[in-house]
Amino acid sequence: MTTITTASAQWASRPTDERFVSLYELGAKVRHQRDRSTSRVISSRQLQFQPDEKSPVKGLQVVGPQGNAVDLTHWSFGQAAQLAGAPAGYLRKLPAPIAADALNYGMKFDRDVEDIGLLLTRNDNLASDGSGTVIPGGVELRAATGPRYGRIWNADIVDALINRFGDGVTPGGFKVPGEFGKDVPVTRENTTIYGSDRDIFVFLADETNRVEMSDRRDGKGGSLARGFFVWNSEVGSQSIGAAFFLFDYVCMNRIIWGAQGYNEIRLRHTASAPDRWLEEVTPVLMSYSNASAAPIEQQIKAAQAKRVDDDLDAFLKNRFSGTQVTAIKAAHEREENRPIESLWDAVTGVTAFAKTVAFQDERVAIERQAGKMLDLVAA
Repeated sequence: MTTITTASAQWASRPTDERFVSLYELGAKVRHQRDRSTSRVISSRQLQFQPDEKSPVKGLQVVGPQGNAVDLTHWSFGQAAQLAGAPAGYLRKLPAPIAADALNYGMKFDRDVEDIGLLLTRNDNLASDGSGTVIPGGVELRAATGPRYGRIWNADIVDALINRFGDGVTPGGFKVPGEFGKDVPVTRENTTIYGSDRDIFVFLADETNRVEMSDRRDGKGGSLARGFFVWNSEVGSQSIGAAFFLFDYVCMNRIIWGAQGYNEIRLRHTASAPDRWLEEVTPVLMSYSNASAAPIEQQIKAAQAKRVDDDLDAFLKNRFSGTQVTAIKAAHEREENRPIESLWDAVTGVTAFAKTVAFQDERVAIERQAGKMLDLVAA
């Protein structure tokens, strides 16, 4: 049975303050973040780092061309170190004055003058001035990227999800998945809606309107639910993308079992990324969520009926290497206890093989090919 552990990795690593019990709650957080943020592009020579023992990250601040000092986040410190050509891990071990000198030297002498895109956010944290007086939090540098970084706001993505799925927890449609196919109340412990100052990740599923299959496994009937992931980063920590798949159920630690037909769209944050999100990802997401289960059932039945076993090796070798073909056939035998006969079997074998691949880029490419293979039904 093919598994997807992407959501489980998120579930295992997110602290409580990055877990949200509805899309409404996450939406309020990211809109608040966006409304207090501003982007600007300045010359690399206009940045100056200085020690400040009150600053939360390494006791450092960065000063802009107007002389205003702002704090760094853990992430933006790493980006600043990269821009300066210095290893962030090493700089974190140094006293703040020495780290500031190293950053300033790198920005001035180890790189050419170039524009840098900054994302500044006014935070709401309260701090003490040391005398017991509480003072408002200041401005922090959340990202230092290239000048043409194609930022897509987390708020825009979450608002699009809210417009289609409401709170993301109400039973009857796409929502935070239940446990072993049973609907349960959404809590911070079992939620699949996550967000931080660095990124968002949302996993929703429709476990009510399932896709019926006459030959699910070992000649027996069954059904599959539809699910999707959406992820993004405003600060450059990852690409923007969405993935769509069918599955049997999700267990308590958010592992997705019995996954099939995984298909992924991934975009880099180039200058055209906002337009490409609107033109490429959003329509697919909306079409996938709006469609009834019937067309998917028809596609699966057609894939089950389409024979490929007569020339299986040639069929697979047009898409995969010889070593991969052998592994795909073995993976299907292991999962289904019989050889590949149909196009659907081939998709099952490919997705089963993909989960054994250690490198993410290679695994994603294989999973994407498995998703495309279903398009051959009409061929």
